[in-house]
Amino acid sequence: MINVFVPSFNHSSFIEQTLRSIFYQTLPPKKLLVIDDGSSDDSPKIIEKVLKDCPFEYYFIKRENRGLTKTLNEALSMLEDAEFFAYIGSDDIWFPEFLQKRINLLMSNPKASLAFGNAFLIDESSNIIDSTADWFDFDQNKILDHLLRGEIFSSPTVVYRTEYLKRHRWNEESVLEDYELYLKLSLESEFCFDPTILAAWRVHSKNTSRNFPKMFEEWILAQNRVLKDAIPKEELAAIQKKLRFKSVADFVRFGYKNEAIKLFFENIGGATSFSQFAGMVLRLITPQKLFQANRRRKMRKKTLRYGNLQDVIAKFPSGVCIN
Repeated sequence: MINVFVPSFNHSSFIEQTLRSIFYQTLPPKKLLVIDDGSSDDSPKIIEKVLKDCPFEYYFIKRENRGLTKTLNEALSMLEDAEFFAYIGSDDIWFPEFLQKRINLLMSNPKASLAFGNAFLIDESSNIIDSTADWFDFDQNKILDHLLRGEIFSSPTVVYRTEYLKRHRWNEESVLEDYELYLKLSLESEFCFDPTILAAWRVHSKNTSRNFPKMFEEWILAQNRVLKDAIPKEELAAIQKKLRFKSVADFVRFGYKNEAIKLFFENIGGATSFSQFAGMVLRLITPQKLFQANRRRKMRKKTLRYGNLQDVIAKFPSGVCIN
Protein backbone atom coordinates (compact mmCIF):
# COMPACT_ATOMS: atom_id res chain seq x y z
CA MET A 1 0.00 0.00 0.00
CA ILE A 2 2.81 2.43 0.89
CA ASN A 3 6.54 2.57 0.24
CA VAL A 4 8.82 4.60 2.48
CA PHE A 5 12.11 6.29 1.71
CA VAL A 6 14.86 7.67 3.96
CA PRO A 7 17.46 9.97 2.37
CA SER A 8 20.50 9.84 4.66
CA PHE A 9 23.22 12.47 4.87
CA ASN A 10 25.57 12.98 7.82
CA HIS A 11 23.03 12.27 10.55
CA SER A 12 24.86 9.48 12.36
CA SER A 13 23.58 10.75 15.72
CA PHE A 14 19.94 10.49 14.67
CA ILE A 15 19.53 7.90 11.88
CA GLU A 16 18.90 4.97 14.22
CA GLN A 17 16.02 6.81 15.90
CA THR A 18 14.55 7.63 12.50
CA LEU A 19 14.72 4.06 11.23
CA ARG A 20 13.27 2.55 14.39
CA SER A 21 10.37 4.99 14.24
CA ILE A 22 9.56 3.38 10.86
CA PHE A 23 9.98 -0.19 12.13
CA TYR A 24 7.36 0.39 14.83
CA GLN A 25 4.60 1.79 12.61
CA THR A 26 1.19 0.29 13.35
CA LEU A 27 0.76 0.07 9.56
CA PRO A 28 4.11 -1.20 8.24
CA PRO A 29 5.24 -0.11 4.78
CA LYS A 30 5.42 -2.49 1.85
CA LYS A 31 9.07 -1.57 1.28
CA LEU A 32 11.68 0.64 2.90
CA LEU A 33 14.46 2.18 0.84
CA VAL A 34 17.42 3.98 2.42
CA ILE A 35 19.92 5.86 0.26
CA ASP A 36 23.00 7.30 1.90
CA ASP A 37 23.84 10.34 -0.21
CA GLY A 38 27.61 10.42 0.32
CA SER A 39 27.78 10.82 4.11
CA SER A 40 31.24 11.51 5.53
CA ASP A 41 30.32 10.28 9.03
CA ASP A 42 29.41 6.81 10.32
CA SER A 43 25.86 6.87 8.95
CA PRO A 44 26.33 3.95 6.48
CA LYS A 45 27.69 1.62 9.19
CA ILE A 46 24.86 2.50 11.57
CA ILE A 47 22.24 2.03 8.84
CA GLU A 48 23.58 -1.40 7.90
CA LYS A 49 23.51 -2.47 11.54
CA VAL A 50 20.03 -1.14 12.34
CA LEU A 51 18.43 -2.49 9.14
CA LYS A 52 19.15 -6.02 10.36
CA ASP A 53 16.20 -5.46 12.71
CA CYS A 54 13.85 -4.27 9.97
CA PRO A 55 10.65 -6.39 10.06
CA PHE A 56 9.75 -5.86 6.40
CA GLU A 57 11.38 -5.72 2.96
CA TYR A 58 14.15 -3.14 2.70
CA TYR A 59 16.91 -1.93 0.38
CA PHE A 60 20.02 0.07 1.20
CA ILE A 61 22.13 2.01 -1.31
CA LYS A 62 25.36 3.76 -0.42
CA ARG A 63 26.84 6.06 -3.06
CA GLU A 64 28.42 9.45 -3.80
CA ASN A 65 26.61 12.70 -3.04
CA ARG A 66 24.05 13.84 -5.65
CA GLY A 67 21.81 16.14 -3.61
CA LEU A 68 18.40 15.66 -2.05
CA THR A 69 16.10 16.32 -5.01
CA LYS A 70 17.98 13.95 -7.32
CA THR A 71 17.97 11.36 -4.54
CA LEU A 72 14.20 11.74 -4.06
CA ASN A 73 13.56 11.20 -7.77
CA GLU A 74 15.86 8.18 -7.76
CA ALA A 75 13.93 6.71 -4.84
CA LEU A 76 10.56 7.37 -6.45
CA SER A 77 11.66 5.52 -9.59
CA MET A 78 12.43 2.49 -7.43
CA LEU A 79 9.24 2.68 -5.35
CA GLU A 80 6.47 3.36 -7.87
CA ASP A 81 4.69 0.07 -7.26
CA ALA A 82 2.67 1.26 -4.24
CA GLU A 83 -0.35 3.56 -4.11
CA PHE A 84 1.27 5.85 -1.53
CA PHE A 85 4.75 7.23 -0.96
CA ALA A 86 6.33 8.96 2.01
CA TYR A 87 9.83 10.02 2.90
CA ILE A 88 11.40 11.11 6.15
CA GLY A 89 14.72 12.85 6.69
CA SER A 90 17.40 10.91 8.54
CA ASP A 91 17.11 13.17 11.59
CA ASP A 92 13.30 13.23 11.93
CA ILE A 93 10.80 10.96 13.72
CA TRP A 94 7.41 9.43 12.98
CA PHE A 95 5.07 8.51 15.82
CA PRO A 96 3.76 4.90 15.71
CA GLU A 97 0.37 5.73 14.16
CA PHE A 98 1.71 8.16 11.52
CA LEU A 99 1.37 6.03 8.38
CA GLN A 100 -1.91 4.44 9.39
CA LYS A 101 -3.68 7.73 10.12
CA ARG A 102 -2.33 9.54 7.07
CA ILE A 103 -3.36 6.73 4.73
CA ASN A 104 -6.80 6.48 6.33
CA LEU A 105 -7.22 10.18 5.65
CA LEU A 106 -6.19 9.80 2.01
CA MET A 107 -8.45 6.80 1.52
CA SER A 108 -11.39 8.91 2.65
CA ASN A 109 -10.43 11.74 0.27
CA PRO A 110 -9.78 10.23 -3.20
CA LYS A 111 -9.23 13.66 -4.81
CA ALA A 112 -6.31 14.51 -2.51
CA SER A 113 -2.73 14.25 -3.74
CA LEU A 114 -1.29 14.35 -0.23
CA ALA A 115 -2.12 14.42 3.45
CA PHE A 116 -0.18 16.44 6.02
CA GLY A 117 -0.36 17.56 9.62
CA ASN A 118 1.36 19.40 12.43
CA ALA A 119 4.72 18.48 13.93
CA PHE A 120 6.75 19.01 17.04
CA LEU A 121 10.11 20.72 16.64
CA ILE A 122 12.81 18.93 18.61
CA ASP A 123 16.41 19.77 19.44
CA GLU A 124 19.44 17.48 19.28
CA SER A 125 18.45 15.89 22.61
CA SER A 126 14.83 15.30 21.48
CA ASN A 127 13.48 18.03 23.75
CA ILE A 128 10.35 19.55 22.23
CA ILE A 129 11.09 23.23 21.64
CA ASP A 130 8.04 24.20 19.57
CA SER A 131 4.96 22.96 17.76
CA THR A 132 3.74 24.00 14.31
CA ALA A 133 0.23 23.82 15.77
CA ASP A 134 1.09 27.06 17.59
CA TRP A 135 2.07 28.90 14.40
CA PHE A 136 -1.10 29.16 12.32
CA ASP A 137 -4.35 27.33 11.59
CA PHE A 138 -4.35 25.53 8.25
CA ASP A 139 -7.48 25.62 6.09
CA GLN A 140 -7.16 22.69 3.70
CA ASN A 141 -9.48 24.49 1.26
CA LYS A 142 -7.07 27.43 0.98
CA ILE A 143 -3.72 25.68 0.63
CA LEU A 144 -2.41 27.92 -2.14
CA ASP A 145 -3.13 31.01 -0.02
CA HIS A 146 -1.12 29.49 2.84
CA LEU A 147 1.79 28.64 0.55
CA LEU A 148 1.87 32.14 -0.93
CA ARG A 149 2.09 33.59 2.59
CA GLY A 150 5.06 31.36 3.42
CA GLU A 151 2.95 29.13 5.66
CA ILE A 152 4.48 25.79 4.75
CA PHE A 153 3.99 22.43 6.44
CA SER A 154 7.02 20.30 7.22
CA SER A 155 7.93 17.38 4.96
CA PRO A 156 8.03 14.67 7.68
CA THR A 157 4.26 15.12 8.11
CA VAL A 158 3.40 14.33 4.47
CA VAL A 159 2.18 11.19 2.71
CA TYR A 160 1.70 11.39 -1.09
CA ARG A 161 -0.40 9.57 -3.65
CA THR A 162 2.25 8.11 -5.91
CA GLU A 163 0.35 8.84 -9.15
CA TYR A 164 0.79 12.60 -8.62
CA LEU A 165 4.52 12.26 -7.97
CA LYS A 166 4.92 10.28 -11.18
CA ARG A 167 3.53 13.25 -13.10
CA HIS A 168 5.54 15.97 -11.41
CA ARG A 169 8.52 14.63 -9.43
CA TRP A 170 10.95 17.01 -7.73
CA ASN A 171 12.69 19.88 -9.51
CA GLU A 172 16.36 18.87 -9.34
CA GLU A 173 17.47 22.48 -9.85
CA SER A 174 15.55 23.69 -6.81
CA VAL A 175 17.23 24.51 -3.50
CA LEU A 176 14.11 23.48 -1.57
CA GLU A 177 12.88 19.99 -2.26
CA ASP A 178 9.16 20.41 -1.58
CA TYR A 179 7.85 23.96 -1.97
CA GLU A 180 7.64 23.97 -5.77
CA LEU A 181 6.03 20.53 -5.74
CA TYR A 182 3.41 21.72 -3.23
CA LEU A 183 2.58 24.68 -5.49
CA LYS A 184 2.12 22.43 -8.52
CA LEU A 185 -0.06 19.95 -6.67
CA SER A 186 -2.20 22.69 -5.12
CA LEU A 187 -3.22 23.84 -8.61
CA GLU A 188 -4.65 20.47 -9.61
CA SER A 189 -5.68 18.59 -6.48
CA GLU A 190 -6.88 18.75 -2.90
CA PHE A 191 -4.72 18.47 0.22
CA CYS A 192 -5.91 16.77 3.42
CA PHE A 193 -4.99 18.27 6.78
CA ASP A 194 -4.92 16.38 10.06
CA PRO A 195 -4.14 18.68 13.02
CA THR A 196 -2.94 15.72 15.08
CA ILE A 197 0.79 15.80 15.80
CA LEU A 198 2.26 12.54 14.53
CA ALA A 199 5.80 13.55 13.59
CA ALA A 200 8.81 15.41 14.91
CA TRP A 201 11.05 17.69 12.86
CA ARG A 202 14.55 18.01 14.26
CA VAL A 203 16.07 21.49 14.32
CA HIS A 204 19.84 21.87 14.38
CA SER A 205 22.65 23.87 12.80
CA LYS A 206 22.66 21.89 9.53
CA ASN A 207 19.00 22.48 8.62
CA THR A 208 18.44 24.14 5.24
CA SER A 209 16.01 26.56 6.88
CA ARG A 210 18.91 28.07 8.82
CA ASN A 211 19.98 29.69 5.54
CA PHE A 212 16.80 31.69 5.37
CA PRO A 213 17.86 34.14 2.60
CA LYS A 214 18.46 31.21 0.24
CA MET A 215 15.19 29.57 1.26
CA PHE A 216 13.27 32.82 0.82
CA GLU A 217 14.77 33.41 -2.62
CA GLU A 218 13.63 29.94 -3.66
CA TRP A 219 10.08 30.69 -2.52
CA ILE A 220 9.94 33.62 -4.94
CA LEU A 221 11.62 31.74 -7.81
CA ALA A 222 9.31 28.75 -7.38
CA GLN A 223 6.24 30.99 -7.38
CA ASN A 224 7.42 32.66 -10.58
CA ARG A 225 8.04 29.32 -12.27
CA VAL A 226 4.79 27.61 -11.28
CA LEU A 227 2.28 30.47 -11.13
CA LYS A 228 3.23 32.62 -14.12
CA ASP A 229 0.18 31.39 -16.05
CA ALA A 230 -2.10 30.84 -13.05
CA ILE A 231 -2.03 34.29 -11.43
CA PRO A 232 -1.87 37.67 -13.24
CA LYS A 233 1.59 39.24 -13.07
CA GLU A 234 0.46 42.34 -11.13
CA GLU A 235 -1.46 40.24 -8.60
CA LEU A 236 1.49 37.92 -8.03
CA ALA A 237 3.80 40.92 -7.55
CA ALA A 238 1.47 42.31 -4.88
CA ILE A 239 1.34 38.91 -3.13
CA GLN A 240 5.12 38.70 -3.15
CA LYS A 241 5.47 42.20 -1.74
CA LYS A 242 3.37 41.14 1.25
CA LEU A 243 5.45 37.98 1.60
CA ARG A 244 8.68 39.98 1.55
CA PHE A 245 7.44 42.31 4.27
CA LYS A 246 6.16 39.45 6.40
CA SER A 247 9.48 37.64 6.02
CA VAL A 248 11.38 40.52 7.63
CA ALA A 249 10.54 38.81 10.94
CA ASP A 250 12.16 35.56 9.80
CA PHE A 251 15.29 37.31 8.58
CA VAL A 252 15.65 38.83 12.05
CA ARG A 253 14.89 35.49 13.74
CA PHE A 254 17.68 33.74 11.87
CA GLY A 255 20.17 36.54 12.53
CA TYR A 256 20.17 38.37 9.17
CA LYS A 257 19.58 41.85 10.59
CA ASN A 258 21.08 43.90 7.73
CA GLU A 259 19.12 41.96 5.11
CA ALA A 260 15.98 42.40 7.23
CA ILE A 261 16.39 46.19 7.34
CA LYS A 262 16.85 46.36 3.57
CA LEU A 263 13.82 44.17 2.97
CA PHE A 264 11.74 46.26 5.36
CA PHE A 265 12.35 49.56 3.59
CA GLU A 266 11.96 48.07 0.11
CA ASN A 267 8.58 46.51 0.94
CA ILE A 268 6.85 48.83 3.41
CA GLY A 269 3.88 48.86 1.05
CA GLY A 270 3.46 45.15 1.76
CA ALA A 271 2.38 45.75 5.36
CA THR A 272 -1.18 44.55 5.83
CA SER A 273 -1.90 46.52 9.02
CA PHE A 274 -0.42 49.12 11.35
CA SER A 275 0.11 46.47 14.02
CA GLN A 276 2.17 44.36 11.61
CA PHE A 277 4.20 47.44 10.65
CA ALA A 278 4.80 48.36 14.29
CA GLY A 279 5.74 44.79 15.16
CA MET A 280 8.40 44.75 12.43
CA VAL A 281 9.85 48.05 13.64
CA LEU A 282 10.07 46.63 17.16
CA ARG A 283 11.89 43.54 15.91
CA LEU A 284 14.36 45.65 13.96
CA ILE A 285 15.26 47.97 16.84
CA THR A 286 15.55 45.21 19.43
CA PRO A 287 19.25 44.29 20.02
CA GLN A 288 19.99 40.86 18.54
CA LYS A 289 21.34 39.46 21.82
CA LEU A 290 18.13 40.42 23.59
CA PHE A 291 16.02 39.04 20.77
CA GLN A 292 17.85 35.68 20.79
CA ALA A 293 17.68 35.48 24.59
CA ASN A 294 13.93 35.90 24.35
CA ARG A 295 13.76 33.14 21.73
CA ARG A 296 15.67 30.77 24.01
CA ARG A 297 13.32 31.64 26.86
CA LYS A 298 10.32 30.78 24.70
CA MET A 299 11.91 27.45 23.71
CA ARG A 300 12.50 26.54 27.35
CA LYS A 301 8.88 27.42 28.07
CA LYS A 302 7.71 25.14 25.25
CA THR A 303 9.89 22.30 26.59
CA LEU A 304 8.31 22.70 30.01
CA ARG A 305 4.92 22.55 28.33
CA TYR A 306 5.50 19.62 25.95
CA GLY A 307 8.41 17.71 27.51
CA ASN A 308 10.77 15.30 25.76
CA LEU A 309 9.76 13.40 22.64
CA GLN A 310 10.14 10.04 24.36
CA ASP A 311 7.54 11.04 26.94
CA VAL A 312 5.06 11.78 24.14
CA ILE A 313 5.65 8.57 22.18
CA ALA A 314 5.42 6.47 25.34
CA LYS A 315 1.76 7.52 25.61
CA PHE A 316 0.89 5.69 22.39
CA PRO A 317 -0.46 2.12 22.84
CA SER A 318 2.41 0.93 20.65
CA GLY A 319 4.87 3.46 22.02
CA VAL A 320 8.53 2.53 21.68
CA CYS A 321 11.82 3.85 22.92
CA ILE A 322 13.60 6.08 20.44
CA ASN A 323 16.69 6.80 22.58
